[in-house]
Amino acid sequence: MNLLRVIARLLDYPTAGLQAARDELTSAVLEDGLLKTHQKQALLSCIEGLCGGDLMDLQEAYVETFDRGRALSLLLFEHVHGESRDRGQAMVDLLAQYEAAGLELDARELPDYLPLFLEFLSTRPVTDIQSWLEDIHHILGLLAERLYQRESQYHLLFDALLQVAGREPDRQELAALVAAEARDDTPEALDRVWEEEMVKFVDDQGSSCGDQGAVGQRRRELEQVQTIHLSDQLLSGAQVARTGQA
Repeated sequence: MNLLRVIARLLDYPTAGLQAARDELTSAVLEDGLLKTHQKQALLSCIEGLCGGDLMDLQEAYVETFDRGRALSLLLFEHVHGESRDRGQAMVDLLAQYEAAGLELDARELPDYLPLFLEFLSTRPVTDIQSWLEDIHHILGLLAERLYQRESQYHLLFDALLQVAGREPDRQELAALVAAEARDDTPEALDRVWEEEMVKFVDDQGSSCGDQGAVGQRRRELEQVQTIHLSDQLLSGAQVARTGQA
């Protein structure tokens, strides 16, 4: 599905190559048959903003948005498994799915990086795409609302993914959840996380401190809101046909 490739490109770090592909991205959105008209217009406005803006400003905004704190992480298993050891095994299993589909990864990204996951899904039948997106719709909804409340145009991409999944999230509920969250991208919050990681590292040499602190609390909150098991869905036994690299 070309639409997923478009969203994957737009969710990745902005580059000159992305901006040079504006016409190609626009054509793919216009030709899509799943999105409603208003969703297409929203996605086209996002393409215009990311392909027509100053590249250095866009890159700085991207880092500030996705690389500070964990609430907006584009690593899916971070929202599912948090700090648990299950995350490592889930990534190994997901990598096996990619390899079975004939996709080769470079060393730059982890397997659960959302743009990479969308590239993989773009090779699958529509029913599979909707099933997998449905399985992570809680994550997509929270990310969309967090981005919306931070006035980031990237929320439009997650709205489009929810549309493809056939989900209409309860925006009032999501807005209340996100409004009650403490920002984790402030200097003070980042310092606290760093300190907690240091404590965990030291503790790993001795006794267990479990899920104490803000990091563990965030995971528990996400698990309560998102009672999903992405890795189970990915390993549900679906036969993956070999394809060329997306």
